[in-house]
Amino acid sequence: MLIDTHAHLDMEQFATDLPEVLERANAAGVGRIITIGTDAASSRRAAGLADACGPVYFAAGIHPHEVKDIKEGDYDRLRELLNNPKAVAVGETGLDYHYDLSPRDVQREHFVLQLRLASELRKPVIVHSREANEETMDILAAEDAGDAGGTLHCFSGDYEMARRALDLGFYISVGGTLTFKKSDALRDIIKKVPIERTILETDCPYLAPQPMRGKRNEPSFIGHAALVLAEVKGLSIGDVKRITTLNAATLFGVGEAAGEGAIAYPIRDSLYLNITNRCTNDCTFCVRNTTAFVKGHNLRLRHEPDAGEVIAAMGEFERYKEVVFCGYGEPFIRLDVIKEVARAVKAKGIRVRVNTNGHALLIHGRDILPELAGLVDALSVSLNFPTAGEYTLVCRPRRGEEAYESMKEFVSGAKKYVPDVTVTVLNMPGVDVEACRKVAEDELGVKLRVREYNEVG
Repeated sequence: MLIDTHAHLDMEQFATDLPEVLERANAAGVGRIITIGTDAASSRRAAGLADACGPVYFAAGIHPHEVKDIKEGDYDRLRELLNNPKAVAVGETGLDYHYDLSPRDVQREHFVLQLRLASELRKPVIVHSREANEETMDILAAEDAGDAGGTLHCFSGDYEMARRALDLGFYISVGGTLTFKKSDALRDIIKKVPIERTILETDCPYLAPQPMRGKRNEPSFIGHAALVLAEVKGLSIGDVKRITTLNAATLFGVGEAAGEGAIAYPIRDSLYLNITNRCTNDCTFCVRNTTAFVKGHNLRLRHEPDAGEVIAAMGEFERYKEVVFCGYGEPFIRLDVIKEVARAVKAKGIRVRVNTNGHALLIHGRDILPELAGLVDALSVSLNFPTAGEYTLVCRPRRGEEAYESMKEFVSGAKKYVPDVTVTVLNMPGVDVEACRKVAEDELGVKLRVREYNEVG
């Protein structure tokens, strides 16, 4: 399913064929649409559409172009509309210094008032910002807008703006502009934005995607932006649909409830296996501390599956490039499950990889590496730091500095039994990547892969 988080279905461009527009959206897999108000009257129409159409929700607000015409009582009308159960956000509001259709001081005044309304009602805010990057972000920060959350709609700013928005807890919304031939700068920015904080929109009837340029935009066209986002992020279209739908549901409270903790979950052309949530590290940066989700999959297990359950959950795993033991814990805690499942995978000729913290020798109190021969094709081991002291401080292993030295022993020994051994490091602040490279290549004799910080999966 896809969610169009920003449409203007109340506009006259849809006056004659809205039922057909909604039918096409449904056929294209668009399960939810949020239609956006631009003034009090438009917000009232948006609310009416949402009440009449099951998959449609709405936001109520006053666009910066329209704030010059605000009438007495308009905020009371907005507040009343926003008490509707299908009202999911305040907006769109913000600043537009490109057209300046309203005086800038009036824009700023009503941007603040709508942010305060969102804070009062505990609803996220949909922000329009054009050629007003710094002032938009200064106002959002001053008003603590991150408390209620929100999104920068139809993002057109620079990376600094995106970074500040992410730091506030905001989402970045993209649509047709992402597909335009001359949008390389935007695509470069979105490549750096975690997809876990990215949502999709059309802004219809405006900004039709590249294949539809010149036509009226509509929700069914959102798949074009999804395809380009998949290309930019190096993901499958299925990944993008799953992740952005979860993001929209998280921000706006629309969409289907997430399922139970996944045992087998696809990302790109690999199938990942989540066999335990236990770990011998308690890393300060671990995503488990902040969310149950990785690339749109819920990984909080209700119980640890046995090998039979894992194999059943894998389904037709032959269609994947590789099967990866990863999940929300340290896979080697369950060595017997790894070996039994790996046998089944190797019997079909599929590559097996294990992502590990490298503590297996300590976990089992013996050298388990010979048991991996012929079963595991690749190991990806989290090195993370060039010294035991740094590793212990941030990764917080149960066995202290002993864990770091045991991890290096594991890596050195693995080369005899596993064809492809790599150590990884996160490029987060404070990590000396080049020092880690020397440990990997000169001391351990293996490859180093640098992983993006906050880009899990």
